Parts: sequence; structure tokens; C-alpha cells
Amino acid sequence: MEVFSSLTDGILLALMPINLMLILIGVTVGLFIGAMPGLGSVNGVAILLPITFLVPPSSAIIFLAAIYYGAMYGGAISSVTLGIPGASTAVATTFDGRPLALQGRASLALVTAALASFVGGTVATVLFTLFAPLLATLALSFGPPEIFALMLLAFATFVGLGGDDIPKTIFSICFGLVLATVGFDTISGEPRLVLFDIQGFLRGIGFIVLAIGVYGIGEMIWTIEQTRGEVTTTNPKMTAKGLVADTKEATRKGWKGTLIGSFLGFFVGVLPAAGATPGSLMSYGVAKMLSRTPHEYGNGSPDGVAAPEAANNSASTGSMLPMLTLGIPGSPTTAILLGGMVIWGLTPGPRLFIDQSEFVWGLIGSFYISNLAAVLINLAFIPLFVWMLRMPFTILAPLIFVLSIVGGFAASRSMHDLWLIVIFGLGAFFMRKFDYPLAPAVLAIVLGPIAEPTLRQSLLLSSGDPMIFFNRPIAGPITVIAIFLILLPAFKLLRRTRRVAAD
Repeated sequence: MEVFSSLTDGILLALMPINLMLILIGVTVGLFIGAMPGLGSVNGVAILLPITFLVPPSSAIIFLAAIYYGAMYGGAISSVTLGIPGASTAVATTFDGRPLALQGRASLALVTAALASFVGGTVATVLFTLFAPLLATLALSFGPPEIFALMLLAFATFVGLGGDDIPKTIFSICFGLVLATVGFDTISGEPRLVLFDIQGFLRGIGFIVLAIGVYGIGEMIWTIEQTRGEVTTTNPKMTAKGLVADTKEATRKGWKGTLIGSFLGFFVGVLPAAGATPGSLMSYGVAKMLSRTPHEYGNGSPDGVAAPEAANNSASTGSMLPMLTLGIPGSPTTAILLGGMVIWGLTPGPRLFIDQSEFVWGLIGSFYISNLAAVLINLAFIPLFVWMLRMPFTILAPLIFVLSIVGGFAASRSMHDLWLIVIFGLGAFFMRKFDYPLAPAVLAIVLGPIAEPTLRQSLLLSSGDPMIFFNRPIAGPITVIAIFLILLPAFKLLRRTRRVAAD
């Protein structure tokens, strides 16, 4: 009862006129920040952080958290309408969101994304409210072996994304892992794979550069080559009746992916150094693996949109938990929020819930309000986003190219990255041309920077003994499940081959 009493006080604090206004402004701003390729929640929160010094600390973090929420919703917009993920958290949304748009069902994809985001955010907020201390303790038990086992499980769930051609899938994953190692070694500090001594490679290959190149430039070239430029992306008619029908279909076809993403995304988000991007990619892979119609994934499955969208919103709330209870940021955005809290004179950690309970419960209360405001604002803007797709592809293609270049330059302000965007776009086009799956490569470059250091740290802890991944109570079962899932497609292929030989 004490929890519900504190939560009620927090919701009332969030509903104060100044806080409610900041929530509405923050969610709306975050929605468009998330939709802009190259920006995302990290840049949005960082840019707007100085403005918060004009309001009390509780109002300030409520505003920044609302931006974070809005950006999580907004990432799906450009993923669906342009095929360019607004941020790394929305990459998996492009796998099925963009095909739905090309089939004239962009409104279904956007409605599915909005509803799944709402459910994911709500589930995560409820779990946050009820189990914060317990989950914080669980997160502390995850060391390098457990984190690596989780990353291995993510790779295992994505082995099936390449279809039956397992060698091409493995090649795609290895290619992504190679790209993830470019730059300085995080442990030894030595430069690696710096081609032709080009200094730009010392910074590594930014994920947003890869995402914009693959899903912006690459998708545009592929569409032009396949259709000779004669393509219409959606039905221009958008009515209230159609929106209601899309809502019903999104609920009916996306509920399973929504549930998977809501719980799995929150769990991954709670873990320090994981975040929403691995959570969304893992949820997509698990949803496909458990689906009765896995062949629909990648071709316009609403469930394939729901799973990553529920996951990234759930994970964004989950990443707040270690920041508040342990003082450990769960994502890059929460690292900025942590810095803001220190500037405001607040000390994150176990004592925060006791010494600053009004601040904490006001923030938790704002999660509920921000989530509701975000889904309503998002649904209200869907006709506008669908209207954008009415323009001819001869206009849309140059617009995609310009947004890709501007977004890539805004992220790093480097001409080196612009050239990489073009190169990755051409590379993605030829990979699709020769039926090499892109999703596993994208997964590898996202999870590689997490998997490699945790692998090496684990082996350092065990003096090189790989049994450390099997004899620990949490890492062991996860590793065994991951290995089983990795080998499962090979067993299925072998059994199918034997059946054909027997016939």
C-alpha cells in the first residue's frame, strides 16, 4: 500500500500544470527528434539539457524523460516511411515496417508501432514500480560472463534471420563483427584495422553511419533498381475508419510480439551497458523464432514491427532503474540524465528513494503520463506521416538521399563518415543482390562492441578457461540455450537433407 500511495503522489506531481506542459512539449519534441535520422534520444537530451536549469530538478528530469519517451516512439516513423531508422533502437523496425509501407500499409505499421510502444512502456513502468530494488540487485549479479552469454544468445536468435542459407548468415555476422573491431582496442588501446592509415577509422565505425548507409542509401538504390523508379509507397487515402481498422488488425496480429518485446526489452534494458538497441534486436529474433509464420518476417509482418517497438520503449524505462538505484547508467541517454542529476545536486543510488522520494516518485509518475501522451500524440500525427508518402518516388528518393547525408553529417560532422555512408549503401545493395542477409550484419556491429570486451574480460578473470561461461549459475544456462539455438538450424537442415535423400 505504501508503494501505491507514493505512486499516487508521484502521478499528482506529474499532473501539476508546469510538469504536464513540459511532458507534452517533451514528448512532441522527442517524437520529431527520434524521427530525424542521425539525431535520436541521446543528441536530443544532450542538446536540451541546458534548458532544464530554468526549472526545478523534478520538472527538469520529467521533461528530459518525456523527450526520451517521445524519441523512442519517433524512431519508427522514419523507419517505416523512409526506410531509414531514426536511431539504432529502431533498426529492427525497418525489417517489416518498410515492407508494409511499400505494400501500401504504412498506417498499419505506424499504428502497430505506436500501440506496441505504449504497451511496452506501460509494462516496463509497472515492473519498475513494483520490483525496482529486486531488479537492481539482479542487475548487479550480471558480470562480464553473464553479459557475454546474453550477447551470444542474441546472436543465436538471429541465426535464423538469414533463412535456410546458414553459411551466408554466418558470413554476414562475421562481416559485421569485423566492422565492429575497427578503431582502438578498448582493452589494449592499440589501433586495429585502420585501412590505409586513414585517421577517421581510429574513431571506429559509428552505428548510425552503418544504419543510414544500409537502410537509407542502400534501400533507395535497391528500390530504384527493382522498380526502375516507378513505385508508389502507400495508399494516399487515410480515414478515421481506416485508422480504427488498422488498430484492430495491429492488436490482433501484433499481440505476441508486443508481449515478447515488453518483458524481454525491460530485462535487457535493466542490465548496465546493454540498452534498448540489443533489446529490440533480440526481441525481433525471439519473436520470429517463436512465430508460427516465420516466413512472413521481413516481408511485412505486424508482429515484426510490434516486437522491437515494444522492446525499445520497455528497455528505455528499464535503463532508468540502474541509474536511479545504483548510479549506473543503463544506456547512453541515461548517462546524460545521470550527469544532469549530479548537476542538479542529486545523488543517484539506494538512498535516493529515501532521501529524495518525492523526486523519484514524481519521475515514476511521469512515466505513466508521458507514455499515455506519447501514444495519443503519435496516433494523432499518423495521417501526416502517411500523407508524406503520397509524394512521387522521383521526389522521395532525392529526399531520402539528402536526409541520409544530413543525418550522417549531423551525427559526427565528419566527411569521412559521409563517404562511409555511401560505401555502406553500395555494399548493402550488392549484398541484397547476391541474397546475403543484412540483419545479422547489423546485429553484429551493434552487439560486437559489447560482446568482445566482455568475452576478453571473462577469459582474463578465468585465466583463459572458457568453462567460466558454463559453471556460473546465470551464465551457464544462457550459454547452453544459445549454443542449442545456434546448432538448431543446422540440425533441421541435416534432417531435411536426409529426408530428401531417402525419398
